[in-house]
Amino acid sequence: MSSVSAGLDRLSPAKTALLPPGPRLPVLLQTLLVLRYRQRLFPLWRNKYGRMFTVTLAPGARRTVVVADPAIVREVFAGNSTVFHPGWGNEVLRPVMGDRSVLVLNEEEHLATRRRLLPALHGSALSGYVDVIRELTANEIRHWPAGQPLALQSRMNALSLDVILRVVFGVDTGARLDELRALLSQVLAVDGVTLLCGSYDKLRKLGRWRKFEAVLKAADAVLYAEIADRRAEHDLAGRHDVLSRMLNEDPEVTDLDVRDQLMTLLLAGYDTTGTAIAWALYEMARRPAVLAVAQAAADEGDLAYLTAAFKESVRLRPVFYEVARTLTAPVELGGWQLPAGTSVMPAIGVVHSDPSIHDAPEEFRPERFLANPPSSGEWIPFGGGVRRCLGAGFAQAEAIVIMQEVLRSYDLRPASSRRERYRSQNVTFSPARGAQVVLSPRGMRSKAGETWRN
Repeated sequence: MSSVSAGLDRLSPAKTALLPPGPRLPVLLQTLLVLRYRQRLFPLWRNKYGRMFTVTLAPGARRTVVVADPAIVREVFAGNSTVFHPGWGNEVLRPVMGDRSVLVLNEEEHLATRRRLLPALHGSALSGYVDVIRELTANEIRHWPAGQPLALQSRMNALSLDVILRVVFGVDTGARLDELRALLSQVLAVDGVTLLCGSYDKLRKLGRWRKFEAVLKAADAVLYAEIADRRAEHDLAGRHDVLSRMLNEDPEVTDLDVRDQLMTLLLAGYDTTGTAIAWALYEMARRPAVLAVAQAAADEGDLAYLTAAFKESVRLRPVFYEVARTLTAPVELGGWQLPAGTSVMPAIGVVHSDPSIHDAPEEFRPERFLANPPSSGEWIPFGGGVRRCLGAGFAQAEAIVIMQEVLRSYDLRPASSRRERYRSQNVTFSPARGAQVVLSPRGMRSKAGETWRN
């Protein structure tokens, strides 16, 4: 592997007071190109300008320094939380997640909220969710049609929502489950334009924004009713969902705090986890040899290989292409003196696809996470530091259970020989055609063909 600092040696002392170079296109054009085509443009700009380059984005002509050097990525994630604040992307979600969301809070408030949530999403708590996830998965996949194209992403997202309703919200039966599923599905379907303009009070009274506001208020009313009912229960210690754990561990926590964290876990864990699982199954379906190994691992309970397959999937097909931090004070980074107000953007997708970091990065090789796994800064699908995705462990545990159940039950092949491309959807990347596969029950497999071409 070449040095991760390659490309930075061109910097001279005279340049250290300036931002790194970058494209000199009009701000609106840069913004539109980055929103739509960053997975293509960022690698090109990395090759042209180096592993740190600057883009200028609307609104406000925000100077954003893109970082594609693992060593500097580690510096960003290890940076002082009073200086490296959450990026603008989190602010876009504030109208939905709320002002008390762990994703928009800073410094001590952020750390205190994070500490309150961690016990329910890590360690022994995860093992308590496995049986529920397995039951929900079995109920979902038994209805899948064989012999015709199936869009994995939509089915995985529906399953992820059911997991969140049961494991996070603790709602498993009755009219409230149906009501929450319907309302939250509408909240989750919000488009990027609505999110982008949601912080403008005048717009929120018009058209699509007014309609979304009504849906959000209706969902909040049901959530607050569920929180009130749960507080009235006498045996919260006997319940293991995240909502009950939060109330049991801190009875003084406000309803607003609880609501905002529940909505955050919903938004952060729904489409992201479902899409990641869909990509993993789709990439295995394209490679009969890898699929056979994964099915054997599923049959034998080899969770190490299934974990490696999931990790390789989010390396090859990251759901988030980047994360961002906004500087509250000047910072020297990679030889550049970045002023306060600058956004710093570790480019997950660029790092994951860099051939000087990952051997044959375009190939799907779960083994790379078994023999000599990438180091910190080289594999960053969940970000890093004190703002690393709070639900990363939960997402991985959920993915392994679901993948195991699917692989035990079905053979998979891609619905088309054409590899699915990325589609930018709000702040995430999804399969353009929904990760379409064709299923057949295990034991009915026809002779395996050649691996589909990349």
